[in-house]
Amino acid sequence: MAAATAAAAASRAIFRPRHHHHHRLLLHFPFKYRHPNSPSSSSSSSRRFLSSIKSSASSSSSSNVVSVLEQRGLLDSLTSDNLRTTSSPLTAYCGFDPTAPSLHLGNLLALIVLSWFSRCGHRTIALIGGATARVGDPSGKSTERPDLDPQTLAANSSEITNTVSNILGNSDSVLILNNYDWWKDFKLLDFLRDVGKFARVGTMIAKESVKKRLESEQGMSYTEFTYQLLQGYDFLHLFDKMRVNVQIGGSDQWGNITAGTELIRKILQADGAYGLTFPLLLKSDGTKFGKSEDGAIWLNPKMLSPYKFYQYFFSVPDSDVVRFLKLLTFIDMEEIMALEREMGLPGYAPNTAQRRLAEEVTRFVHGEEGLREALKATEALRPGAETKLDWKTIEGIAEDVPSCSLAYAEAIGLSLVDLSVSAGLLESKSAARRLLKQGGLYLNNARVDSESKRVEADDIVDGKVLLLSAGKKNKVVVRIS
Repeated sequence: MAAATAAAAASRAIFRPRHHHHHRLLLHFPFKYRHPNSPSSSSSSSRRFLSSIKSSASSSSSSNVVSVLEQRGLLDSLTSDNLRTTSSPLTAYCGFDPTAPSLHLGNLLALIVLSWFSRCGHRTIALIGGATARVGDPSGKSTERPDLDPQTLAANSSEITNTVSNILGNSDSVLILNNYDWWKDFKLLDFLRDVGKFARVGTMIAKESVKKRLESEQGMSYTEFTYQLLQGYDFLHLFDKMRVNVQIGGSDQWGNITAGTELIRKILQADGAYGLTFPLLLKSDGTKFGKSEDGAIWLNPKMLSPYKFYQYFFSVPDSDVVRFLKLLTFIDMEEIMALEREMGLPGYAPNTAQRRLAEEVTRFVHGEEGLREALKATEALRPGAETKLDWKTIEGIAEDVPSCSLAYAEAIGLSLVDLSVSAGLLESKSAARRLLKQGGLYLNNARVDSESKRVEADDIVDGKVLLLSAGKKNKVVVRIS
């Protein structure tokens, strides 16, 4: 009798986890929305978001975002070509696991693609993986991710929420959710019974992220193996509760995304769920773009200043800059093509394209204020620049360049040759003298012309710091105590 009841329930496409009212879903499609009981989903922002979906449901003015993404090189794969021809407003989401206090450059493409959906008239959701981060996505990883305690996850989630909110803006067409809100009360037995039985082990093992790990010496834990089901259920939950019909992600997320479309098809017996992936951000030589000698390029200004962020894009080689203008900015394609033609003409000012790239990406991530900060520091810290330095500007880059401390009494009267060695700017006095003779040694952006130059009280900027430079790039901040 119980089996017959279960079969009948399945045939009516109803999924009701027993003893778990929090996850009761309406599975008829199209469906009526019921406000979930989770704190974030029942918030006024969620209600406004759903209201905005209803108000635009009959609109056909939304641009074809797939064509835009394809034109700019931001499209890798689609689960269905039907997404190319749909004229209805879409709701797209992307997940961000809070495994660090900041998103990094690898996440930037996801934010760019979400922003394109918004610009084309669609709705977007950024999903913070407060639950999935406790498991760890094995995609692209050779070893299992380290465990994070709840306090660290909560702090990381808060930081990433702030970053995403600052970048994507606050509007009724953009919503930020946390999947911990619907996972925290979900019981294992309910999940295995109502979700796990629809997942085929053979299909799960065939996923590329799983195959690679199973073939490795370390193998894969059961915890990691289930990750694709957790991400798949997130899509199902959002599809049913928030009318989300597109999940986006990098090309390495294909297996996790299709796990979601399959669960929706099998459990909800519904069509209309799509997956879209974008290519990973690579340089022209095939190496991953987004790492510097100092590590990841973070999007949180607490971990990487807007100045340093700007400088990273300003240093992009000519061979990559046009492609990155297409991928990482919202500049019209005609304008990008014109800039590419200018690069091949006599009289082209070097780094013009790089400067435009750095400005546009810095503005998108850090806003107008962050861009102003970066431009001010770039100009002020350029060796030979006439811009007067101040303590605040120098401190703005102090975390991004080597620094040391020196007592006031020790600094006054110290020769620049000795200071450049003791501060770690140069390896030896002979190297310092040689650079000085070549005109490459600077104190507070002013070229040092004499080997006899010594530190004077007036050299100490605002009585607090000195800035030493060897050429244009190598700098050391000397804090005076």
